[in-house]
Amino acid sequence: MGLFDRHAQLLDFYRGVQASGADPIGVTMERVLSPTEAIINGKRTLLVGTNNYFGLTFDPACIEAAVEATKAEGTGTTGSRILNGSYTDHTDLERELADFYGMKHCMVFTTGYQANLGLISTLVGEGDYLIIDADSHASIYDACKQTQATIIRFKHNDPASLEARLRRLDKEKGNKLVVVEGIYSMLGDTAPLKEFVAVTKRHGAYIMVDEAHSLGALGEHGRGLVEEVGVLDEVDFVVGTFSKTLGAIGGFAVSNHDGFDVLRLATRAYMFTASLPPSIVASVRAALRVVRARPELKTKLWANVATLYDGLAAAGFTLGPQHGPVVAVQLPDLPTAIALWRALLDEGVYVNIAGLQATPGGVPLMRCSLSAAHSKAQLEQVVDTFVRLGTSFGLLKPLKRAAVG
Repeated sequence: MGLFDRHAQLLDFYRGVQASGADPIGVTMERVLSPTEAIINGKRTLLVGTNNYFGLTFDPACIEAAVEATKAEGTGTTGSRILNGSYTDHTDLERELADFYGMKHCMVFTTGYQANLGLISTLVGEGDYLIIDADSHASIYDACKQTQATIIRFKHNDPASLEARLRRLDKEKGNKLVVVEGIYSMLGDTAPLKEFVAVTKRHGAYIMVDEAHSLGALGEHGRGLVEEVGVLDEVDFVVGTFSKTLGAIGGFAVSNHDGFDVLRLATRAYMFTASLPPSIVASVRAALRVVRARPELKTKLWANVATLYDGLAAAGFTLGPQHGPVVAVQLPDLPTAIALWRALLDEGVYVNIAGLQATPGGVPLMRCSLSAAHSKAQLEQVVDTFVRLGTSFGLLKPLKRAAVG
């Protein structure tokens, strides 16, 4: 048996996709022009799949902070903080994030994936129980593989299902950690977090919330769903990423639990990887200041959500269940999804195709993500392109035109 034989079916499928002229994982942006446009295949293309929720990748203050930090402290740290030490900006960022959430402690990770992987696999172990939403992100599922805790799934966004599973564990001695997300990255729906917290506390369990897609987008001050529904003081851990709203890369975890800092010595994903370079830390600090100072960006983001979501829904597309910065268009099968994705790209609209990886219920998706930087005209163009192509693909009924004369 060869090393890649176990992936033979996937490889055959991918070769077929490539032969059709569509390669969703091989897109190259020859030049990124702005948060909303790039040159792809030599053509100016609208970006509607980059998670750049506030458009801060081109924010002048963030860029200047990154440039100045590189000039002052170099391009990288060349090691982990445990071995090579922390730069002042690392500790300043952790202090600022803790203050942003009103928490005592913060750890910064090199990626958001590592934040989930490291924190979850370190918090629970043999004799403990890890209870996760069935639609959890891949990083959460991968954390399950790295812990000896017993893994239990509950039905997506179902407090009664969570309650039933926790009730069966009431007499068990091990710790119980519940993991949910603020906004789920595929369908864009939000968790019934207030109910989840109540159930969790009723059964003496801990709860961790991944706010990767809700930082900035939800809550009066942009702290995510925990702030939106008023449970910030009740959750045990909040995890997030810098690669969405904050326009960079990295991850973090905040908590009020005493003893939290011992995780720096126990979390392998923190201990054994190089720390974030000065440029990234500086740009994230600048981006966090923008989030705090410019609430109008959240207002613009949600106006853009309404333009895209309502336009696609009115045309007859089947979408995710809720308005949100992730707008998912559900499609009947993967070949149709691949063909539509390619047609959209040819028409100058870049979105994500979800189906090569796991999606809720295995439903293929055209996954769009909004930005405060999108103009209304750009999003109306996206809706028009979706409608025209959706009609030609037989996904929508042809629009009736008024009789003339």
